[in-house]
Amino acid sequence: MDQPNPFDGGLLGDLLKVLSGQAGGSPWLESAKALALGVAAGEHPDVNPDPIARIAIEQVADVAARHVGELTGQPTTATGLTPVARGAWALAQLDAWRPQIESVIEAQSTSAASSLAQMSEDGEMPAMFGQLAATLGPMLLGMQFGSAAGHLAERALGSYALPLPWPSGIDLLLVPENIAAFAEDWSIPLEEAQLFAVTRELAGRTIISSPGVSDRIAELLALAMRDALGAQSSLLEKLGSGGDPEMLATLMGDPEALMAELATPQGLESAARLTAVTTALAAYVDHVAATVASRLTASHALLVEAWRRHRITDAKGEQAAGGLFGLDLSAHEVERGEAFVAGVIERAGSDGLVRLLEGGAVLPTPAEVDAPGLWLERIALPELGGA
Repeated sequence: MDQPNPFDGGLLGDLLKVLSGQAGGSPWLESAKALALGVAAGEHPDVNPDPIARIAIEQVADVAARHVGELTGQPTTATGLTPVARGAWALAQLDAWRPQIESVIEAQSTSAASSLAQMSEDGEMPAMFGQLAATLGPMLLGMQFGSAAGHLAERALGSYALPLPWPSGIDLLLVPENIAAFAEDWSIPLEEAQLFAVTRELAGRTIISSPGVSDRIAELLALAMRDALGAQSSLLEKLGSGGDPEMLATLMGDPEALMAELATPQGLESAARLTAVTTALAAYVDHVAATVASRLTASHALLVEAWRRHRITDAKGEQAAGGLFGLDLSAHEVERGEAFVAGVIERAGSDGLVRLLEGGAVLPTPAEVDAPGLWLERIALPELGGA
C-alpha cells in the first residue's frame, strides 16, 4: 500500500504557494531583509540619527579627506557620507551584496536541479517536496546573508565593516549609535571617535574601491564564492536528501548551524588569495586612519588600540559575513595585515604602501603578505612598473 504523501495539500502545500509568489519570484529577498532588520534593530525600532550627528560628521569630513588624500596620493572627497540607523545600514548591505547572493543562488539552483528532478522521477521524493526544496533553498541561503548583515550592523561604524568595495555612486553609511557606543566603551571623546570613523570610511573608499583594486577584488570574490559553493553540499540537495521531512524540519529549526557551516573558511586557494588581498588592504586602511588620528587627536594611542581590539574581537557578524564571501576575518588575519604593513614601511616607508592602489597583479599573494620583502622585490620588476 502506498504511503500518503505529506506534501499533497495541507500546510506545506499552502506554504509552497505563498513562497513561490513572494518578491517577484525571489522569496529569499524579503526573508533576508526581514531577518536583517530584526537582528539589527532588536526590540527597538530604527530611529533616524540625531541631526547633531550629521553636523558632527560634516564638520570633520573635509579635514579627514585632506589628510587621506595626502597619505594616499589620491583625490579624496568628503561627499556622500550619510548617518543611518542600524536597520537601514543592514538593508543597505544586503542591497550591496545582492549581485553576489543571486549568483550563488543561481549556481546552487542549477547544480541541484538535476539531482532533485532525478529523485522525483525515481520516486525517492514527492514532486512537491522537490519544488519546496527548490524554493526554500534560496530562501534559507538568503537568510544566512540577512542574519550576517543584521549582526554586522550591531557593531559596524561605517560601510567598510567588511574589506570589500562599496558600490560606485552609493553613499558611505556611518552608524552614529555604534560610533557613540565605541567611544563610550573605551572612554574616548566622541568627536575623536567620529573623526576616526569618518577617516576610515574615506580611506576605505579611496583604497578598497579604487578601480584597479575593486576590479581585482571582484574577480577574486567571484572565484572564492564559486569554489566555496563547490566545496559544500548544496542546501537544495540537503533539503531534498531522501525526501525526509525531518531533514527539512532540522534545517528550518537551526538556521544558525547552517550559517556556521557556510561561514567556515574552506582553505581553498581562491579563498586564500582573496583573504590575502583584503587582509593587506584592510591593514592599509587602518594604517591611514591611525596616522590621521595621530595627527589630529589627543587620545590617538588609546583610539588606535581600541580599534584594534574592536577588530580582533571574535564578533559573530564579521566572522559569519566574511565566511559567506570566503573571507577570513579572524584575529590572526588582523595581526597578519599589521605585520605586512609594518614590514613594507620598514623597508620602503609609507610610500611603499601606495603601490597597493595600482591593484591588479600588483596586489600581494598569500606568500607575499607573510613576506613583504618578497612583495616589494616583485613589484620593483620592470614589467610591473618598477624602477
